[in-house]
Amino acid sequence: MLKIFGRKQDKKKDERELFTVESPEPVDCLCDFTFNFHWQHKGEKLDPTWKIPHNDLTFGDLVEHLKTGGDIRINGDTGHRLASSMGVDLKYFGGSGNDTPVGDIYVEGDADTRMGISMARGNIYVKGAVKEPMGNLVEVKSDVKGYRKYRSITDIMHQGLQGDKLVSCDLVGSKLVINDGTVKDTVGARLDREAEIIFHGKVDLSTGILMRKGIVLVNGPAGKNSGALLNGGTLIINGNTDDFTAIDMIKGKIIVNGDAGKFLAANKKTGVIFAKKGRPIPPADEKPVSAEDRNLLLSYGLNPQGFRKFE
Repeated sequence: MLKIFGRKQDKKKDERELFTVESPEPVDCLCDFTFNFHWQHKGEKLDPTWKIPHNDLTFGDLVEHLKTGGDIRINGDTGHRLASSMGVDLKYFGGSGNDTPVGDIYVEGDADTRMGISMARGNIYVKGAVKEPMGNLVEVKSDVKGYRKYRSITDIMHQGLQGDKLVSCDLVGSKLVINDGTVKDTVGARLDREAEIIFHGKVDLSTGILMRKGIVLVNGPAGKNSGALLNGGTLIINGNTDDFTAIDMIKGKIIVNGDAGKFLAANKKTGVIFAKKGRPIPPADEKPVSAEDRNLLLSYGLNPQGFRKFE
């Protein structure tokens, strides 16, 4: 397996080295820092050493190039999961587990679903359409003519706007309000700051995955794996969630103002879940709601009546 390494060079855009990928047909998992969750399939589905169809570059070449501050241009449409976990120095590949600066990606065509899931740093520029659900991204005013520009939500919360102007969102202090009408995955992924993300609308997979600090509040329904691997902070869903809420949860709080679905808290370590309804996986079980719990729910503007507690 190719080890991914390197550090960002402090270069202006016009000084960065550019890798070009020819894409006569869409290819999935380009610039995917996880290589389609390599730790699960051990290279059977995708390996960093594999060559990208129609190109001499490998999937690993693209990730290493981004990590050393280079840019990527994709000539054509791109497939699913473009730039998954981009900007994360993943421990699985010998990294720190923290965010890391990266170069930018330019797509000359359309981008398929789940672009930028769990993305932590960098920019993606797209000439064509972006299919939903997209990932942990919001649009900002583009500084490159002919492209729409997308930034990681987590990057904005950690690094600030850095001169960018949000489109259909507002950032006031440490509070980001998203009301852009899109469906997104992994909103607030890896958030590690006492900040608040308020999302108006529907979200899909893994909201708040790997959060350590802060609050993610969704005013709408959520998909599967909400709060997966939550490692601190608070996730609030004002609506129902699909199955596997709080899967592999490490610590923190999850509040579902509705039905939390089946297989609730599967493989949960610690932390607490409040929901109106849910079917937990043992050893997680329903516990009495205390006066302190009710005050906690009230502090988030929620009526504690009807809530159940799962630990």
